[in-house]
Amino acid sequence: MKLERLLAIVVLLINRGRLQAKDLADMFEVSIRTIYRDIDTLGQAGIPVVTYQGASGGIGLAEGYRLDRNLLTDKDLVSIVTALRSISTSHTNTARELLVEKLSSIVPEARNEDFQASTHRFIVDYSTWTHPEALQQKLKVIDQGIDQLQCVHFAYCSAEGAQTYRTVEPHTLVLKRHAWYLYAFCHERNEFRMFKLVRMKEVTLDSQHFERKAVNLQDRPWQQEWSRPDNQTGITLKFQARVRHLAEEWFGIENVLPDGNGCYISQVAFPEDNWLYGFILGFGADVEVLEPLHIRDNLCRIAEQIVQNYKPSAQT
Repeated sequence: MKLERLLAIVVLLINRGRLQAKDLADMFEVSIRTIYRDIDTLGQAGIPVVTYQGASGGIGLAEGYRLDRNLLTDKDLVSIVTALRSISTSHTNTARELLVEKLSSIVPEARNEDFQASTHRFIVDYSTWTHPEALQQKLKVIDQGIDQLQCVHFAYCSAEGAQTYRTVEPHTLVLKRHAWYLYAFCHERNEFRMFKLVRMKEVTLDSQHFERKAVNLQDRPWQQEWSRPDNQTGITLKFQARVRHLAEEWFGIENVLPDGNGCYISQVAFPEDNWLYGFILGFGADVEVLEPLHIRDNLCRIAEQIVQNYKPSAQT
């Protein structure tokens, strides 16, 4: 465990620059004293760890230091290959497939059988059940735009059904739950937006090129935008006992509580849009919105419209 922690500390310092001892202690759930002992151990091993004093100080590495690629273990390679294969189930890429071959070739022949078995211990399949070809074509065009810093043009249908035409600077493809999104700077809105790929049509490369904008993607800005307090509506839901397991899947066991009358209550927060109403209606008669009242009223109106759709036509 100590050896793994030491290696992890070096990797963090290479990737993030200076870090506070307290931050490292919190990450690895050890004391600050243990971190300083680890730093001493790294120094004795010849790794150029530097301690900076002052308000902007911390622990860092001498500029230009890099790890030798031979430090990758078989377990490291298994993790990388498994991740690459998982991504490829939804987003095929020849370069990625070749990288898997390269990494597999590094493993000595005597250990190759065990290595291949380890890379198939679990499979994360992100592929869709239907129409994978259309998704692959969109991903291919967007990937090319990101790689060549070239704008992408497409028709976009919002969750409310409104269609617009957008020209965007593609920055990042995001796989969220089971759906692909594009995080891009939109010329029409003059800000970064998230676009769901299944709502995009006529996706083509534009003649314009762009310079990639500075944005901290590690903080997942699309998540912050979605979860803004002013973008959320608090909702109290009552579930019948027979769908308790579904409620727990969505909201977590700790957020599905018995109400004392055989049902279960969840208090959640979501942006109020068409997706929300479709999501609640997906539980059928096994869920009831207790609050807020306007969502109850809107659901009643939608349910009445659904009933009208299924009433027999009047005979003339």
